[in-house]
Amino acid sequence: MKITVKRLEAPYFLQASNEEGNTLTLDASPDIGGTGRGFRPMQTLLGALGGCASIDVVTILERSKQKLDDIEVNIEGHRTPGVEPSLFETIHVHFLLTGAIEDSKAEFAVKRSMEKYCSVAKTLEATAKITFSWEVKHA
Repeated sequence: MKITVKRLEAPYFLQASNEEGNTLTLDASPDIGGTGRGFRPMQTLLGALGGCASIDVVTILERSKQKLDDIEVNIEGHRTPGVEPSLFETIHVHFLLTGAIEDSKAEFAVKRSMEKYCSVAKTLEATAKITFSWEVKHA
């Protein structure tokens, strides 16, 4: 895996690209001189967590023959204030699954992702307490 980060505009407006040519814009927060036109690096971590877990949950539900119409993941992270580096202390991940999904299958998929398969969650849990919840909106 290889990622390249280049500055698009001074001081902090950046673009990350992967080997396939996909891109993500990054920026610092406005309070330190950023423009707010891209994800801040720590926001990117939370986005990666949501993406990783979503892929797991979709895959597990498909294998369980569940009809998933939509998935939304809402993540809230809290960082240690006043220290450098300011790591995540707590992260809560909430899954909203829409479709003809058995509640027990939704629970299994979410737990399996967050407790076993999601590499991003396993990386972040070294420094943060990660909790999760889910709900199913039946079609």
